[in-house]
Amino acid sequence: QVQLVESGGGLVQAGGSLRLSCAASGGAFSTYGLGWFRQAPGKERELVASINWSADQKYYADSMEGRFTISRDNAKRAVYLQMDSLKPEDTAVYYCAASRFRSLLPGSPPDYWGSGTQVTVSS
Repeated sequence: QVQLVESGGGLVQAGGSLRLSCAASGGAFSTYGLGWFRQAPGKERELVASINWSADQKYYADSMEGRFTISRDNAKRAVYLQMDSLKPEDTAVYYCAASRFRSLLPGSPPDYWGSGTQVTVSS
């Protein structure tokens, strides 16, 4: 059984930065596609960024391109999301996710989810 635990959320002012971390236990982590989703109140959960198993392919949603950076460390069984130039509209619960396929692409539901971490950006 794969467990994903997020950390690093919090309250930050607009223009600030946060780094989210997700630690994984169980499963063949190094072969999984990984990603970060977010869900704001009243909105659907959306894919923010994803990274394939070998870290040579990354996806970013349009509104995050250039501000967010996803990375992974297979030795530490971790995936990260560096968020810079944060905006109030980035306020949401951020979820770590993993796919048993080597990539996690938009429209493909992950196999495993974390419980989420709250990110709040004040104006």
